[in-house]
Amino acid sequence: MAGSSSPLDQFLIKKIIPIEVGGLDFSFTNSALFMFLAVALSSGFLLYGIRKMAIMPTRLQTFVELIFQFVADTLKDGASEKARKFFPLVFSLFIFVLTCNILGMIPGAFTVTSHFTVTFALAAVVFFAIVGYGFYKHGLRFLGVFAPSGVPLVMQFLMVPIELISFLARPFSLAIRLGANMMAGHILLKVIAGFAVSLGALNILFSAAPILFLMIVIAFEFLVAFIQAYIFAVLTCVYLNDAVNLH
Repeated sequence: MAGSSSPLDQFLIKKIIPIEVGGLDFSFTNSALFMFLAVALSSGFLLYGIRKMAIMPTRLQTFVELIFQFVADTLKDGASEKARKFFPLVFSLFIFVLTCNILGMIPGAFTVTSHFTVTFALAAVVFFAIVGYGFYKHGLRFLGVFAPSGVPLVMQFLMVPIELISFLARPFSLAIRLGANMMAGHILLKVIAGFAVSLGALNILFSAAPILFLMIVIAFEFLVAFIQAYIFAVLTCVYLNDAVNLH
């Protein structure tokens, strides 16, 4: 939510350290900075919380364990106990997305998850993990996910293309859902904040209502930050179910 004239300016990627090799741009940007921050802060927090594992855990250790258990239960409910091996992937995605979402709420910060390139890269990791593991475990039988059991052979000619398109659309829907929600929320915050400042320039009392509404929206956006990370994790588990259990 950078202090700029246009609500869309907050999503601009800016070079911090220009780096060009062989005509290719490898510059270190504000997007890269906040991704590094997300990884460093989340890793530091989790490691600090479990640095001294005790039978009588501290509040911080209890909180970290609750996060672990929350993600583990989500994975179990979405893809069964057989998917336990994917816990590191699902947990890492959940924590990374959640941390990026929360960092984006800081005034002047950059919201990494508002960019389709980032969310699509995350969704692509999930997609290729599913496809790779599906063929690794089931071989060509994995193609059975495109031919639902119990459907008459004649209907299969219609169902297979539909299932294939639906399967290939998963990374796009996963990426767009996250990016669009984060972008829309931050645009709304920027517009309301600008409206409050404009009214405040006329009379401080005029800005009271917009400021109150802004506070409500900010609280709601923190909730959305968690919900979107949770939805990303849940859908990842649901998609993993195809590769693990081959329904």
